[in-house]
Amino acid sequence: MGVLNLKRVSSPDADQPSEQGSTRMDESQKTANSGLDTKSLKPTPAPSSTDIQADPLKTLELKPKIIEQLITVYDPEIPVNIYELGLIYDIIVSKDGLAVIQMTLTAPGCPAAVTLPAEVQGKVKALDGVSDAKVELVWEPPWSKDRMSEAAQLQLGILD
Repeated sequence: MGVLNLKRVSSPDADQPSEQGSTRMDESQKTANSGLDTKSLKPTPAPSSTDIQADPLKTLELKPKIIEQLITVYDPEIPVNIYELGLIYDIIVSKDGLAVIQMTLTAPGCPAAVTLPAEVQGKVKALDGVSDAKVELVWEPPWSKDRMSEAAQLQLGILD
């Protein structure tokens, strides 16, 4: 089997001759040459937590271990772990060990929008009994300081 090397072409005249005189292939030519049928290639959406059948016993067994991992993940701008910050909305585990963590961020434009979910996924996936981990970013309800634990509010000096 050969290696298919596709380069991204960003110019609007991608089908025009290049300076060397050769023309770039259009999508139908690439498809024909690669042997792929792009019409049948559709992205498969990842299952959401609503598609996952939670197993109450598996969730009960693994949730404390998952929380132990989550309290080792810190928001880079706030010296409190994401669990105490109230960024974790739900944790469910399916019968086959798929852990789904619903979490939010302190703001939609949070600079840690890529790193925090990836760190959560990696740490949860590494647990014994977890076959895979999926992190869903959710924005409803919006995060507020009221979601923080009392310990986190005390630590940050904002307990009312």
